[in-house]
Amino acid sequence: MKDSLVELHPNKLVQFLDKLPEDFTKADLIKFIEHNDIRIVNFRFIAGDGRLKAVNCGINSKDQLDRVLSSGERVDGSSLFSYIDSGSSDLYIVPRFRTAFLNPFSVVPAIDILCSYYTRSGKPLPSAPEAIVKKAHDTLKQETGLSLQAMGELEYYILKDTDSLYPIASQKGYHESSPFSKTEDIRLEALAAIAQAGGRIKYGHSEVGNIRGRDQEMEQSEIEFLPVPIEDAADQIVIARWALRTVAYKHGVTVSFAPKIMVGHAGNGLHIHSLLTQDNANAMVEDNQLNDIGKKLVVGYLKLAPSLTAFGNMVPVSYLRLSPNQEAPINICWGDQNRSALVRVPLGWLNANNMVKDANPLEIDKFPDFSQSQTVEYRCADGSANVHLLLAGLAVAARHGLQQPDSLDLAEKLYVDVHASPAEEQMMQKGLPTLPGSCWDSAEHLLKDRAIYQRDGVFSPVVIDGISNQLQGYNDIHLREKLYLKGDEIRKLVAEYLHCG
Repeated sequence: MKDSLVELHPNKLVQFLDKLPEDFTKADLIKFIEHNDIRIVNFRFIAGDGRLKAVNCGINSKDQLDRVLSSGERVDGSSLFSYIDSGSSDLYIVPRFRTAFLNPFSVVPAIDILCSYYTRSGKPLPSAPEAIVKKAHDTLKQETGLSLQAMGELEYYILKDTDSLYPIASQKGYHESSPFSKTEDIRLEALAAIAQAGGRIKYGHSEVGNIRGRDQEMEQSEIEFLPVPIEDAADQIVIARWALRTVAYKHGVTVSFAPKIMVGHAGNGLHIHSLLTQDNANAMVEDNQLNDIGKKLVVGYLKLAPSLTAFGNMVPVSYLRLSPNQEAPINICWGDQNRSALVRVPLGWLNANNMVKDANPLEIDKFPDFSQSQTVEYRCADGSANVHLLLAGLAVAARHGLQQPDSLDLAEKLYVDVHASPAEEQMMQKGLPTLPGSCWDSAEHLLKDRAIYQRDGVFSPVVIDGISNQLQGYNDIHLREKLYLKGDEIRKLVAEYLHCG
């Protein structure tokens, strides 16, 4: 099994070393560097803004290479995190060997390695993004015996000069192909780079959002990943955003993950699919339907949904997307295949194992049990999300839902039937709780729920306070109402957050 995984793996180190990333050692990296004339080791790490940062380490000798891989480097934490005191901000960044990849963009041959933060005493920094998501997952596993896997749907717009050939049609870009999709080549180049850097990709495609202006046109695309442990899911989304921006810059165009590019047009969501596993099997499916464990997971997301927006909807324009009459959810509910619900159970393959044999009558191979792929989809987050904190928050919410005695009762109350008529669905949603309407409201919900997030030391108080202060600093109470019909002010606000995330 391992050999087959190595054989098609896009990571160049895997091919050279003939082993999977989780088995990489320091000696393996040195061997690859020596045999491939690598001149630079880039240490990559996540800062408080959720973006990938870099320290470029030149290779002068084997002894120096061994030292830097063994000890990491030093950074100023107060310049990376707003909530670290400058008097105690000296931090170490230490490479995690299993994350190493050949940089797909560097002119000088380089390998990149993701790092973890450590304090002056050599302990993991509790407020670091990668430490929080790991702590959240470890606590969930210890208390429930279940593991959480996730995969993101990363939506983005490419902004470029208007092309008169094969004009794009407004809001009709879903699964369009070239030449009517002008940015497919950028997407394909980015897909290859993300895969080489460790991203486990399911597919990429053009999305519904097409915006055509006289001088500029905007095309929306999406990249969807495969389920992996939440620590890896967070890393690969951050790497993907870095890769997409780098490819776009190379082509002289702009990529944006902003929640809103233009009012009246589709925004950029960051839908998160997740599943709970036990002994490497999907623990949420029974008799071809979502079982009680799955329903409790859903309820955990619903109960903490207002405060989860503090990690997943982090700029004022997030709440232009989370508005009535938009495709994004505003009511806290769930349903099967219901795209207006905050959490939905997407179409799976529970009863569809024989489709390929029907389409291909000569096929005699036995196929796997596709019910293992069933997920639930959290549809609220957007491109402004701090992905590590969001996935840590979802792990906290999962534990909360699994442990609350009223979860199954609440699951029944918050369910919206996909087969209901529009009038019936509207009536059902009238009594449902709703998501916050601003960053300020989101921060208030986070402060209200802080004890849940801080339980067992998952989220540090300094992080909760730091995020709350950041969100309330926008002072965007009633922003949607204030901007109603004020097109120039809306455009100015959208431009301010074009490069968020």
